[in-house]
Amino acid sequence: MNRRRFLAAITSSAMVLPGANTRLPIRKAILIEMLPLGLPLADGMKLAKDVGFEEIECQTVSDPKQAEAIKLAAASAGLRIHSVMNMAHWSFPLNASDPEVVKKGMDGMETSLRNARFWGADTVLLVPAVVNPKFSYYQDAWTRSQRQIRKLLPLAEELKVVIAIEEVWNKFLVSPLEFARYVDEFQSPWVKAYLDVGNMVFYGYPQDWIRIMGKRIAKLHIKDFRFRKGQTEWVGLREGDIDWIEVYRALADIGYRGTATVELDAGNGAYLREVSRRFDLILSGVKG
Repeated sequence: MNRRRFLAAITSSAMVLPGANTRLPIRKAILIEMLPLGLPLADGMKLAKDVGFEEIECQTVSDPKQAEAIKLAAASAGLRIHSVMNMAHWSFPLNASDPEVVKKGMDGMETSLRNARFWGADTVLLVPAVVNPKFSYYQDAWTRSQRQIRKLLPLAEELKVVIAIEEVWNKFLVSPLEFARYVDEFQSPWVKAYLDVGNMVFYGYPQDWIRIMGKRIAKLHIKDFRFRKGQTEWVGLREGDIDWIEVYRALADIGYRGTATVELDAGNGAYLREVSRRFDLILSGVKG
């Protein structure tokens, strides 16, 4: 994303859609990777709070000292750590045929769940499987990943942390009906959905996914996406192909009241303040 263009393209006039000007009761969060590069963590978190974010999503860490530093920085800034992004699922997918790869993936999830408990988060984001030329059997991706996730459920229940499945460009769970079925088959309150409103724009509409997934949605990722003449790119909020008014309506229809985490590039204070402003426009049903 071109930050200069992003900052320059501030909308000078915005029209509130009639009947849709009530701000959604959704908490605004930022991804830890968006904090300014080179800035001490505590200062970055304070900046995020100052520009309007209420919560933060962190990534898995294995070093106890690093985990403690993150916890202290968030507490000092007044930012709640609401979720943990598992970092092992791409390199060590749960649908791998190699038991050692799966073990590393499971170890990564256990670390993520324990991070979440330590930080006071209630959710761990998990990409459940990867379908590619190396892991190419779709049915295996389904059954193998579910088998491993079920093994994690006792720990998730013990720690009171939800395993939130994300749909992403992994050639798996490519429709909302399928996504809903995958989550439902666990028959567990400890498995829900982490819905990214940008990840399906290439082949679907986020408002459809929101309404179909409904109460299964534990958390949201917010970003924008543009697809033009075979070229795809992630762009600034409200600059892409997502119909944010329809997303607003869908979220209002299902009564979503959780947290939404913006997932964009890192940037300085002016950039983050503009991201926060645009995020507010989305949550307020503002058109234009």
